[in-house]
Amino acid sequence: MDKTVLTYIEKDNKYLMLYRNKKENDLNEGKWIGIGGHIEKGETPDMAMIREVKEETGLDVISYKYRGLVHFASDDYQEVMYLYTVDSFKGELIECDEGTLEFIPKDNILSLNMWEGDKYFLNLIKEDVSDFEIELFYSKDKLIHYRRIK
Repeated sequence: MDKTVLTYIEKDNKYLMLYRNKKENDLNEGKWIGIGGHIEKGETPDMAMIREVKEETGLDVISYKYRGLVHFASDDYQEVMYLYTVDSFKGELIECDEGTLEFIPKDNILSLNMWEGDKYFLNLIKEDVSDFEIELFYSKDKLIHYRRIK
């Protein structure tokens, strides 16, 4: 089972979002997602989050908060995803080879083309819920089940 991290970087009541439009054969093509990727061997989720943010954005994380855990499953794939928000960072944005980075006002986030399940955990983050755990089950890219475990 894959283990990944996903991070929402906050600045001026906006989140840094990644519009996936550059990779070939990208499962996320055409979608807006947070910053993240796979946890590598020997890394903790926190270490992976800090590394992924640096690799994809050029930014150095100063302050962050663990938000929750997402159990993601589809017809032929399973993943555990650790969610974070970053409220303090330094550095300048770089060009990302996976897509276009853009700070989007938080009030506009849910109107973006994104995975349906992302809206559930983004709402929990908006409500400042911490240490939540949810399940998302997809079939053919359509969300068929959502459950909040805690």
